[in-house]
Amino acid sequence: MNVLVPILGLVIGLMAGVAAGYIFWRSHERSRRAQARSEAEGILESARREAETIKREAALSAKEASLRVKDEVEAELRARRAELSRLEERLNSRDASLDRREEELDERRRELSRRDEVLERKLEEIEEREAEQLRRLEEISGLSRAEAERRLLSGLEAELEDRMGRMVRDRTLEAEERAEMEARRIISTTMERLASELTSESTVKTVSLPSDDMKGRIIGREGRNIRAFEANTGVDVIIDDTPETVVISCFDPVRREVARVAMERLVEDGRIHPGRIEQVVARARKDVEKEMRSAGRQAMYDAKVGGGMHGDLVRLLGALRYRTSYGQNVLAHSVEVANLCGMMAQELGANVKVARRAGLLHDIGKAIDHEVEGTHALIGGRFARKCGESEEVVRAISAHHHEIEMESVEDVLVATADAVSAARPGARRESTETYLERLRNLEDIALSHRGVDKAYAIQAGREIRVMVQPSEVDDRIAAKLAYDISRQIESELEYPGQIRVTVIRESRVSEVAH
Repeated sequence: MNVLVPILGLVIGLMAGVAAGYIFWRSHERSRRAQARSEAEGILESARREAETIKREAALSAKEASLRVKDEVEAELRARRAELSRLEERLNSRDASLDRREEELDERRRELSRRDEVLERKLEEIEEREAEQLRRLEEISGLSRAEAERRLLSGLEAELEDRMGRMVRDRTLEAEERAEMEARRIISTTMERLASELTSESTVKTVSLPSDDMKGRIIGREGRNIRAFEANTGVDVIIDDTPETVVISCFDPVRREVARVAMERLVEDGRIHPGRIEQVVARARKDVEKEMRSAGRQAMYDAKVGGGMHGDLVRLLGALRYRTSYGQNVLAHSVEVANLCGMMAQELGANVKVARRAGLLHDIGKAIDHEVEGTHALIGGRFARKCGESEEVVRAISAHHHEIEMESVEDVLVATADAVSAARPGARRESTETYLERLRNLEDIALSHRGVDKAYAIQAGREIRVMVQPSEVDDRIAAKLAYDISRQIESELEYPGQIRVTVIRESRVSEVAH
């Protein structure tokens, strides 16, 4: 009990202290809040005053800026008004100038109208005068207008032909001089570098016999041996009174060579009967086939043509060894053409490989032209294409006799080399009938032209001399006549080398003194 009293007192004292502290804190808080409120009100009042000051300053600045802008706008407006005033003055002056020009143009139109009327009247007068003069001219000359026009046109035509003749002569002479000099240089250089042997063969082969008794063994009992030989070889065996000689005749050069080899072997062996003949002919055919391929490869080597050639082409090249054209061996001619083409292509900067290859194969069609329809140039071109040759080579082969149009330098070189090889002295021989026909054709072409009196083919057909009538052809038209005749010869005739056309115009006047 004594303990509770002090504790209770202590608790009451604590509670009283807490209440007194709370009351003190509340009073202090109220004073602090009042002080803070007064400070805040002071700050707000100060802010209001500053805002009013800023507002007044901003208003003043805005008024100043608006005044400046207004001044600038007014100044620009004044400048624009001044510019518009100047433009208006210029437009007014231009309008006045345009008005004056329009008045001047109206005056000019009226003047031109007056002049047109005057010109129309004068034109009518001129037409009337021309008609009157035309009537007077017709009365004086006794010619109608149409006839006079015809005479005038004929005169103009003659003058035009005269000028054309002069132009053709001058241009032709100039071109011929340049082309001839260059062609002579190239061809002469090429021919000097190349020298080929000439080979002449015929359609028959002769086989020597050891004695005339061998002829009977060749014929055999009732002719069975000779019949078997001809049946196996496809040739004709001629046995006549010529001592110790048998003649083998055939237009196929390969069959003729097979028969010659077989006959020589039969004669050497001495055993001649149908069975033996068949064996020897078969062996001879194989040997000739082997020789043909060997000759083809040798020709490629001689012509400096690289490999890669089809075996059938090599075989046909070798077959040309046994064929002749106008007495010229075709294989030797082909090798010569290939070398000529290569040299000329090198001189001109053309494709040497294509030129040599086409030159070597240009007559390949002659080895098969008896089996296929067509010219040997086109046949050879088709066969070369079939064997894988390039289109450049095929075109040069097909075009070397002008069956198709030439498109490249190599095409022209093959045709030129072919003509050079065939035309050089002694290379070929011609039959009398072919020679005379060519001369007649030359003279007929020249005589077909107007104004030609006589024509003579001379120098073995290398030149034709044309005599013209002086009254119909003058010196200038003669140049055009020579040009026309040469072009017609080129288009209608085939000939080796070149043909010179010489036109002669001669006037002779004679009198007799009594």
